[in-house]
Amino acid sequence: MSFKGVTGTPRPAPWGLGAKLFAILVLLGAVAVLLTAVLGYFRARDALEQAIFDQLTTARQTKARQIETYFRTIQAELRLLATSKMVVESTREFRIAVEQLDRAGISPEMDRKVSDWYAENFIPQMTSILGREPALSDYLPVGGAPHYLQYHYIVANPNPAERRGLLDDAGDGSEYSRLHAIYHPLMRAAATTVGFFDFMVADPKSGRLIYTVQKETDFTTSLQFGPYRRSNVAAAVARCSLAPDQSAVCLADFAPYEPSGGAPIAFMGAPIIDKGVVIGVLIAQLSNEEIDNVVTGGRRWRQDGFGNTGEAYLVGPDYLVRSAPRAFYENLDGYFAELRAVGSPESEMSAIRRYGTPVLHQRIDTQATRAALAGVEGTGEIIGYRGVPTLASWGPLAIHDVKWGLVAKIDSAEAFAPIDRLRRDLMVVGGLAALVVAVAAAWLSHALLQPLRELTAGVKRFAAGDYGASVPVRTGDEIGQLCSAFNGMVEDIRLKNVAIEEKNRENEQLLLNVLPAPIANRLRSGEVGIADGFAEVTVAFADIVGFTELTSDMPPQDVVTLLNGLFTRFDASAQDLGVEKIKTVGDAYMAVCGLPVPTADHAERMVRMAIRMVHITREHALEHNASLSIRVGINTGPVVAGVIGKSKYIYDLWGDTVNLASRMETGGIPNSIQVTRAVYEKLKGQFVFEPRGTIEVKGKGKVEAWLLRL
Repeated sequence: MSFKGVTGTPRPAPWGLGAKLFAILVLLGAVAVLLTAVLGYFRARDALEQAIFDQLTTARQTKARQIETYFRTIQAELRLLATSKMVVESTREFRIAVEQLDRAGISPEMDRKVSDWYAENFIPQMTSILGREPALSDYLPVGGAPHYLQYHYIVANPNPAERRGLLDDAGDGSEYSRLHAIYHPLMRAAATTVGFFDFMVADPKSGRLIYTVQKETDFTTSLQFGPYRRSNVAAAVARCSLAPDQSAVCLADFAPYEPSGGAPIAFMGAPIIDKGVVIGVLIAQLSNEEIDNVVTGGRRWRQDGFGNTGEAYLVGPDYLVRSAPRAFYENLDGYFAELRAVGSPESEMSAIRRYGTPVLHQRIDTQATRAALAGVEGTGEIIGYRGVPTLASWGPLAIHDVKWGLVAKIDSAEAFAPIDRLRRDLMVVGGLAALVVAVAAAWLSHALLQPLRELTAGVKRFAAGDYGASVPVRTGDEIGQLCSAFNGMVEDIRLKNVAIEEKNRENEQLLLNVLPAPIANRLRSGEVGIADGFAEVTVAFADIVGFTELTSDMPPQDVVTLLNGLFTRFDASAQDLGVEKIKTVGDAYMAVCGLPVPTADHAERMVRMAIRMVHITREHALEHNASLSIRVGINTGPVVAGVIGKSKYIYDLWGDTVNLASRMETGGIPNSIQVTRAVYEKLKGQFVFEPRGTIEVKGKGKVEAWLLRL
């Protein structure tokens, strides 16, 4: 009985001692560097984040105090003016004068002029603002006094629109104009001193604006029945008319105000009280420019510590801004591009363009604005209105009659830029530290285990086919003797392989000289009976005209030298153009393009090859002082290609395409290129051909031919 040995699957070799030592040292170093870097990074990031939040909160609180102080100052000044003798007396007298004008009525001519002025000046302005043409009747003043006073102080005012308030006396002789000449300079000076955009007095009984400084189209109109009855100024007047309380101040939030060109306007009113009765309401018209200057810091964001992307902005209870975002001032095109990118409605962007401001038109509904309007202060990283991560501080404003929220923010990318730099620095330092640890570990393992490692590596290289592998002999002990024996064995095998490879290269070169490289590869792989059909290739035949007679008196060596030099240059051009030389027979040269690797532009390449052959022949003739000329024939079509022979391989072509190409050459003209219709049709848009007509072709009869113009 006999037993056969059982061979199991080889187990993977365990880690060597050097690898283990190297891995342990690198792991320890990497863990230490990683822990230090991660801990430092997160602590620095938290510290920077807290510092940024503190800075944003400080900036927000400062701006909030400035805005609140601004409104408290205006309230105090408005209450003081409302109790002044000048305002009380002017209100009482203006009311009487307006009532007189109401009873007097107006002439049809004056009514027509006022109507014409509205049609020519005010309606076009409103059309550009609203995006549609409103009805003229919706804005015309109603009553005798409004028509009369608007005619004299607006229509017939000699000053431009922005300076109508400079007219003290309209010169119409009316009681109103007499009073206006007395009180208007004082009222105008008070409005300018306090900083009001406009200063108005309303009659609580009729709701009329019986006096204004700027003389806009709201002058003398009724806030109860007129075109501006739904405006915020009407709401302020209605609230302040209710009770004779001298401490009362009524603030109406910003809204587009049509008499001011649709600009965002807020109104603050205070009752004018005479003998315990509210006889009027003193109204201050507030533009958002002052508030915008406070919130934007006079548009000096960088000087205020907001960097490149930081800003502060106000929002109202409708989530519409009460101050313009930074991008609106710094990069208007980029501002609209950002709105479009976050999906803002086109109507919103159109309104911003029409009114020339995002105030009351841009909606910002974020976590920060919702919290601020809910009366909550806080900080955090949120997605801002531009759709990017943002560090923000938010909180409400303490202003009576309005609910506003203030947000100060900066893009997270800019805020954390120093941390990003720190992270990169830590990565560089960590990488350098890891490199130092790796180098130290490598040096240690090298010093301890190098001889065995080198021998192991040499054996592996030899097993992988590197017959030139050798290992250094560093010692004279058994390991050194083993290394010497290994080197001797490898050298002996290497010399034998060199001889074998040299023979293989010679055989390979001989095979490539006979066959194209793809065909040679197929033959080496064991394929027999190689034959392929190609649907379309281009075949060329070239022949030296009268070569036999020319060289009949030349020595054989000169004949061979002349022909070899010429065909060698042909071969170089063929290789350059991707043309495959098939064979030479005597002084004839055959080539094909489009096989064994198909190409789409085979006809163009072959024609360019033929052109080069004509030029090369001429140059070669001049260089050797010989009378050489060449005929070239070209045809395009299907062929069969294959390898024939056993002792001597040859790669050849067969088919009617080959025969017709040969006939194009034999029937050609010296120093010319003759092509068939197939070639002409393919290339007539790229080359210039001359029709030769029909020529007699053996086995084909009459065949059309063309000559390429060189």
